[in-house]
Amino acid sequence: MTGERVLVTGASGFVGRHLVRELGRAGYRVRAALRRPLPDFADVEHVAIGDLGTPVDWSAALAGVRHVVHGAGLAHADGTLPEEAYRRINTQATLALADAAKAAGIARFVFLSSIRAQSGPASDRSLSESDRPEPSDAYGRSKLAAEEGLAARDLDWVALRPVLIYGVGVKANMAGLLKLARLPLPLPFGGLSAPRSLLAVENLCEAVAFALSEACPPRRSYIVSDPGALGVAQMLAALRAGLGRRPGLVAVPPGLLKLAARLAGRPGVYDRLASGLVAPPDALLSAGWQPRVATEAALARLAAAPAGEA
Repeated sequence: MTGERVLVTGASGFVGRHLVRELGRAGYRVRAALRRPLPDFADVEHVAIGDLGTPVDWSAALAGVRHVVHGAGLAHADGTLPEEAYRRINTQATLALADAAKAAGIARFVFLSSIRAQSGPASDRSLSESDRPEPSDAYGRSKLAAEEGLAARDLDWVALRPVLIYGVGVKANMAGLLKLARLPLPLPFGGLSAPRSLLAVENLCEAVAFALSEACPPRRSYIVSDPGALGVAQMLAALRAGLGRRPGLVAVPPGLLKLAARLAGRPGVYDRLASGLVAPPDALLSAGWQPRVATEAALARLAAAPAGEA
């Protein structure tokens, strides 16, 4: 609602920067909880917080706040961090903020969870919120534990479980796929068709704005993804379309790709490219959420962005 103040944590990250911008455009007064101000958001109110791994006094950050969007946390790190680190940051710090928000009288607490709270990195069946959650690593377990802690509290909350997010400024896996698409060479991935749900960062921002509204039924978790799912070959074709180029894909047998990845000492790369994970946003769509952009068009726009931005 226009003029309401919303506290956003994790505002300095890829998703957080988009959220700060889009919530401001939607009419919210954004307060960013950060260790240091964001120089490119001079018109956004900043409040300093300490390390989430230690007790934080949230009173100043929550003063006058109507809603909280909690996106700060410890990101997935391929199992290189101990389980306790994820639990301390992603579970305990989240619930401490939720308790402080409840005491401050906030209207709604939106928690940016993850599809990993529900599943491992791949699935051979379509996922639904009605499925029994089966996180496969410490990161996913910490996110699920935070959701369960919210459910045990007398608080108006919504948890969003985004799938793989992409957009200008993205890092990690999608950034790697974009680098591949930019190579002036044919690519041997034409046979990789296992569907995977993706999420444009613009659509995630729309989902957060919807979750903040009274139209969104609270006290539950929602999968967030673009409607439909694409295989790697389709993703690369969409990215190259944004570059004004033909797909340039060759269907090399998957067994040869897997062998090449193993010989290169990077078997995990093949697994990430070849595996699928379909998680449709049916519950959120039924509640009234409307995604802003279509996947192919958003991927093309990502590729067309200046290399320094994307």
